[in-house]
Amino acid sequence: MAISSTGLGSGLDVESIVSSLMAVERRPASLLQTAATTMKSQLSTYGQLQSHVSTFQDKARALNSLTLWSGTTATSSDANVASVTTGEGAPVGSYSLLVKDLANAQTASSPAFPSKDHLMGAGKLTIELGSWTGDPATFGLKAGTTSVTVDIGPGESSLAAVRDKINAAGAGVTATVIYDASGARLSIRSTQTGAENGFRISAEEQEPGAGGLGLAKLAFDPEDGTVSGLSLNQSATNARATLNGIDIESASNTLTDVADGMTIKLLKKSASPIDLQVAQDTESMKTKVTEFVNAYNELSKFIATQTKYNADSKTAGKLQGDRTVIGLQSQLREILRGTSTAPSALRSLSDAGLEVQKDGTIKLESKKLDAALATPAELRKLMSSSDLSNETSSGIVFRFAKLADSILGTEGPLESRTSGIQSSIDRNNKRVSDMETRLAQTEKRIRAQYQSLDANMAKLSGLSSYVSGQLAALSRNS
Repeated sequence: MAISSTGLGSGLDVESIVSSLMAVERRPASLLQTAATTMKSQLSTYGQLQSHVSTFQDKARALNSLTLWSGTTATSSDANVASVTTGEGAPVGSYSLLVKDLANAQTASSPAFPSKDHLMGAGKLTIELGSWTGDPATFGLKAGTTSVTVDIGPGESSLAAVRDKINAAGAGVTATVIYDASGARLSIRSTQTGAENGFRISAEEQEPGAGGLGLAKLAFDPEDGTVSGLSLNQSATNARATLNGIDIESASNTLTDVADGMTIKLLKKSASPIDLQVAQDTESMKTKVTEFVNAYNELSKFIATQTKYNADSKTAGKLQGDRTVIGLQSQLREILRGTSTAPSALRSLSDAGLEVQKDGTIKLESKKLDAALATPAELRKLMSSSDLSNETSSGIVFRFAKLADSILGTEGPLESRTSGIQSSIDRNNKRVSDMETRLAQTEKRIRAQYQSLDANMAKLSGLSSYVSGQLAALSRNS
């Protein structure tokens, strides 16, 4: 480590002198660094502002959604009998539903086997989907389907292995081993409900099963008179109901095509009709209005905080005097206090319970909003009607969304301002870097000058001491 001895010979405090001079030289750089800190703070604040505007934009767009104002909700007078939901296009209405029968899947089970490891022997099972009709029953193959053959090899003939082979075949049925006091039974069930989804199974034994209990015990074909195979537990049936007195039959217990936009799920038979009501979803509308108000208030309060000056503490907000932000605040307030000439019984936000406060925020009057929601079509006109040729005929929230779009656009004022601040920071950093280079050179030059001065003063001090010594000697010898 280099040890500086500057000033030791002359008594001159060179380090303090250089430090004092450089402190003066560094003042412009310090001012630039302070400016950089201020600009970085502004840039961060603009980032927060963009976040608030983006949230506000999302909530305004939600109120401009056509699906929101056409949305419906449905209720059932007996949710144990049927549930009901609505989607896009569901009209408001009232329905009477009587559930006569539920749709069922065909289920059949085998005789009892000693265990799931019982060997069924090798052979084939052929599975067909279709409907059973008449008495005696006759089988009709389901349109668009073909039979599926399940091959059972000698090394894969346990009851559990046969179950797995059936399930892997994709034949429209599922197999399960169920245990009771008699042993293990194979239960086979259609994967879908409805009369057309019954099944027929034929068996071909190429190798007998253990104890004479082979694949033939898994056959099911009443038409062929097969009685030693699977036993029928549940027939495949359609759901039957009436909706507003009109007979309905369905292979599924979920009715999706009986009324526009409405889905009815049948749960059990009913002794008498139940009521299904479809009404406009005003709760969702109210939620979106509330979210919009909250987003607006958060944005308004943020701008107010960042642009105000506190006379007591003599401190200013980070964006105090910023023309871009003040201009945004002015535009927001202008739209907020505006009216819409769109044909509607509601002309201003105040008519819908959105009361403008002195500080520029909105207070939501719930009862007044509920009254406006009694006529959602009129409220939609006030909020989100669009007329690109006439601004005053557009909904007020539509104008807010349009303003937010322009503010957040790639060429919008926020993007331009943040880009400008960042450019200023970059230029400032370049000036600081250049200045630091010059300051290093200046310090080197000043230090060299004072080191030379120090050396010369040390020489003069030595010469002075020598002359004083000689004069003293001469005085003693005289």
